[in-house]
Amino acid sequence: MPLSPPAPEAPPLQVSLGEIAARLETDPAAALAQADALLRRQPGAPQAALLACQALRRLGRAQAALVRLVPLAREHARVPAVLWELAQAADEAGDTVRAIAALEALTAQQPGVAEGWFLLAKSLRHADRRIDAWRADLAGVRAASQDRELLQAAIAMKDGQLEASEALLEARLARLPNDPPALRLRGEVRWRLGDMTAALDWVERAVAVAPGFDLARDFLIRLLVQSNRLPEALEHAEVLADSPVKSPGHGLIRASVLVRLGFQDQARMIYEALLAQHPDQPQVWQNLGHVLKTLGRQAEAVDAYRAAVRRQPTMGEAWWSLANLKTVHLGPDDVAAMTAALASLQPPTDDTREDVFHLHFSLGKAFEDANDYAASFQHYEAGNRLRRTMILHDAAAFSAEVAATARTFTGPFIAAQGPGGCPAPDPIFVVGLPRSGSTLVEQILASHSQVEGTMELPEMMVIASRLQGRVDQGEFPDFPTMVAALSAADRTRLGEEYIERTRIHRKTDRPLFIDKMPNNWQHVGLIRTILPNAKIVDARRHPLGCCFSGWKQHFARGQAFSYDLADIGRYYRDYVALMAAYDEAAPGAVRRVIYEPMVADTEAEVRRLLDGLGLPFEPACLEFYKNDRAVRTASSEQVRRPIFADGVDHWKNYAAWLGPLVDALGPVVAAYPDPPADWRAWLAGEEKI
Repeated sequence: MPLSPPAPEAPPLQVSLGEIAARLETDPAAALAQADALLRRQPGAPQAALLACQALRRLGRAQAALVRLVPLAREHARVPAVLWELAQAADEAGDTVRAIAALEALTAQQPGVAEGWFLLAKSLRHADRRIDAWRADLAGVRAASQDRELLQAAIAMKDGQLEASEALLEARLARLPNDPPALRLRGEVRWRLGDMTAALDWVERAVAVAPGFDLARDFLIRLLVQSNRLPEALEHAEVLADSPVKSPGHGLIRASVLVRLGFQDQARMIYEALLAQHPDQPQVWQNLGHVLKTLGRQAEAVDAYRAAVRRQPTMGEAWWSLANLKTVHLGPDDVAAMTAALASLQPPTDDTREDVFHLHFSLGKAFEDANDYAASFQHYEAGNRLRRTMILHDAAAFSAEVAATARTFTGPFIAAQGPGGCPAPDPIFVVGLPRSGSTLVEQILASHSQVEGTMELPEMMVIASRLQGRVDQGEFPDFPTMVAALSAADRTRLGEEYIERTRIHRKTDRPLFIDKMPNNWQHVGLIRTILPNAKIVDARRHPLGCCFSGWKQHFARGQAFSYDLADIGRYYRDYVALMAAYDEAAPGAVRRVIYEPMVADTEAEVRRLLDGLGLPFEPACLEFYKNDRAVRTASSEQVRRPIFADGVDHWKNYAAWLGPLVDALGPVVAAYPDPPADWRAWLAGEEKI
């Protein structure tokens, strides 16, 4: 192709070089021809020689480019553009040694250019120099932290301008499609927008491109945990633990995943190792306390929690963890310390609100232990009131969802479904409200030789949420239509998915296992649809005792309905109505355990429960408190002791202040343990609070 005549005001070579550079991306063959034509006119012209090499590489002729770049780099070893091109050509040609040498020279000259470090890391991995590659990735991340374009996108994201941030990142990734920091940052933007699937995709790409990008891997682990992809999260946590840059945070996140998977003892060893090196870490002491409590090592858990609050007296969660042991009484010195801590945090800020409401719940428990019920209620109410401002719960919308579920899983609908679903008989679902005695039922069953106790497993809720998402995204007009569209094969696949996803939580060869997620009462119809041979046990407690106990309990996660007496009363009423609808649609499908008879005549109720599940009676089920399995719920210490009746009517000490709860429960109280006569009208929305 003939060269265009140069503009009069510029030297001929300069104009031609500009034209060649402009053609590199769109027509590298023409650019190569022009560069070679210039080189024939001016042999050895370095800029033309570099352009020719760049054109060759874009044409897929990396080896030919490398042949010409080697002598060029010898003559111009201090020119970054030459070293960069040599490194890329060598990398594409498979000459790892030459690529590494060029990139080491380049990054020494320009340590602030992130791309050079990331390409060096890639080449080092090809040479099996894993730790050196890791360090190069980390150097690339440090360099990228000063990149103005990335900083601008990060600031926009932090300011809540998510669309603006994503637009900046989209433009950057169009130019640099494998830029690890931009990939990670875009993943965070998608996460903040609530798009978990896209968030995971972007962050997984960042880690794939730069395996040594520790912050991206840390974020990926957290996303995987949120998505309940725990085995994958553990794999990444194990990798992160090998980082050449040691950080206590790597051990902490690995321990947190181990806890979620039920490997409490391994988590304990991590926390103890961290504290041996850095004992003044209140958060680690608290985490150790959580694990020790779960393992049943109560005295050691108390010591760990007290070590946390000694180091940080305002650490509300550690105080609440002490109070939440139920068997520990907080004395006058504790009350004084918590009162002083609470005063120092007034007024609450965004950073201190969690400490404040935890301290209120803890003081509520301390005054309760001292039989000062007025002061106790005052603190419980203050803690709940503050916590309620921090969570979202629409009681009316939830009631509507419950009614829609009841309209879906009717007797005729269930009969019309026919065969389908995974036939595995393994799961025993223990459902109900928190503080209903479900942990007691779980511990009794887990003491049987054929039953394994696991924990509150989120898998069924994940499946239900995904199905609801198909409605929310417009694939189906409503929930009943979506469920009706599930074929027998679909139902079998979903049931098999549940069995497979929960396998990681099973540590023994016992044929049956317990899923004690209480909120699964909302999904009994779905459970029966995809796991027709699963057993379902509904643990029920007197509405005032259950609801008040739940209201004065701060839960680590979920249970957004429990921070208002009217909300929790309405929630209980929804639960009773939906379970009544299930009983009518599929009689006998749900086995009910009433807490008060279980406490009053334990052996008779245990025999009845086991018989209903098709299990032979075993005396160990009456000595459930001797079972040393890990228990993570708020009742963990109570189920390590023989049954006691002290808590059955404890709510009566607070009866003077429970008017909103009584009003919300309505006829449920008088009808207990049966559903009230108006449950159908309640589901139909004809009965109002």
